[in-house]
Amino acid sequence: MDGGRAPLWLVRAGLVPYRVAWAWQRALVERRVADEIPDTVLLLEHPHVYTIGKRGSDGDVLVSDEWLRAQGAEVVHTERGGQATYHGPGQLVGYPITRLDHAKGVWPFIARVEDALVDTAADFGLEARGELGELTGVWVDGAKLVAIGMRVSRDVTSHGFALNCSTDLARFNAIIPCGMPDKAACSLSSLLGRTVGVDEALPLVERHLAERLERAPRLVDLATLDLEAERAESDTDARV
Repeated sequence: MDGGRAPLWLVRAGLVPYRVAWAWQRALVERRVADEIPDTVLLLEHPHVYTIGKRGSDGDVLVSDEWLRAQGAEVVHTERGGQATYHGPGQLVGYPITRLDHAKGVWPFIARVEDALVDTAADFGLEARGELGELTGVWVDGAKLVAIGMRVSRDVTSHGFALNCSTDLARFNAIIPCGMPDKAACSLSSLLGRTVGVDEALPLVERHLAERLERAPRLVDLATLDLEAERAESDTDARV
């Protein structure tokens, strides 16, 4: 404990295929429900992938299967909230596996995560804002810097946020991002006019998440979680 605060395990996982990370989340949710682990955040990058949440559809994808194959990308339907988004190298993805206050629900938690990412943007001299409802995420002016889509099962969260650091923003042209064709994506790099890698943003995100969630941060090695048995692919629909 740190000043009486419960721990927050922070796991730097590197580059992880989307389906593998999804299987890891399912396993960790079960462990968190059983109180086998404290609140935990997986922090990683994905190879090129487009994901569609519960409110999205294949119509949110604007490119052909042939284009996806040529790009080495796939489309995965998930059980998270929201619609379509893109994940890929240069984007810091965070998956909080955290127990919620049942009486408060998920929205106050999402607001805290947004505040942590607004704080991170401020460290780079950027004035960002968090939004809830249809515009959930973190925005700079009229462009989205962070997408957020979560799932709650038995009062434990999964899925999470995606912060564009040095993301190839042209990849978003293949979809209707979050169901909002008139809204652009931005990145730390595009806003600052220099390359800001995931490695530069990562420790700031970790610190601000712990602060906003009022937890004591603890870096935990991925091997400690012993997740190798969870690498089997999800049987959820995908098209490649």
